[in-house]
Amino acid sequence: MTRRLPSLNALRAFEAAGRHGRMSLAAEELNVTHSAVSRQVQQLEDVLGVSLFEGPKNAIRLTEGGRALLPGLTAGFDQLQAAVARVATRRSSLIDLACSGTLAMRWLIPRLHVFKERHPEIEVRLTACDHDQEFARIDFDLALRVGTGPWPSGLLTRPLFAEKIGPVLSPSIARLLPQDIAGLPILHTRTRPGAWVQWAGASGERNPASELEAAPAATVYQRFYYLLEAATAGLGVAIGPWPLVADDVAAGRLVAPFGFCPSGNDYIALWRPRPTAALTLLLDWLFEEAERFEPTAPDPLS
Repeated sequence: MTRRLPSLNALRAFEAAGRHGRMSLAAEELNVTHSAVSRQVQQLEDVLGVSLFEGPKNAIRLTEGGRALLPGLTAGFDQLQAAVARVATRRSSLIDLACSGTLAMRWLIPRLHVFKERHPEIEVRLTACDHDQEFARIDFDLALRVGTGPWPSGLLTRPLFAEKIGPVLSPSIARLLPQDIAGLPILHTRTRPGAWVQWAGASGERNPASELEAAPAATVYQRFYYLLEAATAGLGVAIGPWPLVADDVAAGRLVAPFGFCPSGNDYIALWRPRPTAALTLLLDWLFEEAERFEPTAPDPLS
């Protein structure tokens, strides 16, 4: 039987946009431009003869037709990925590593050159995952996650280091620091909306931040990376986990006037039993790097 399907690229573009709720995030996932995703979705709507999204471009919503189409496509692409993974020839020197995009950019990638110099024959392929659902949907050899668990069964786990958090801001506005930081713009991120409450509870300091829902829209950032970039640019004060701001503090791009205190979270490595020789080498290097890195977070100021 001949299958009559629309363009696979158009289906992928719609599925990613529908799953993320934003075409810009779909474009990041598919490594194409925002306009390319928009064109593919428009072509799919033309073929199907129905609208799949409605609302303004910066706040799209699925139509009834889009809601009917999306679950089947997501399940189908998941099955395709699983089928390919089962039969694909995996080189023993290739490692698929999943971790949050911010951890990859601000801690792992700046140090990964050391591992590559030691083992140039091993390729580490990074995938950005920020939520439980994303980790559950992909096939990885190693994952780096932060939290308290419980972690998925069937995986081996080992802590890299305990997380420490504290307010960080640009030196350009640090001179404006009053008795406390309540007088400065307070920055939030949607990926960790309780960060200020968590820091206040761990440090014993008064929480200067309003609830996320009450914060002005300009102070709320979609991703942690954007939040820390805003703090570095002098737009306000953010709660920064030490592993994500250590290099900026060391370089003087950020200052941490209250130091850092334990958040109760841990950064954890997770991998499947019977790792390959290449993965064992990467794990050994990661734990070595974590042991060297962890003790350097400044204590809170008295």
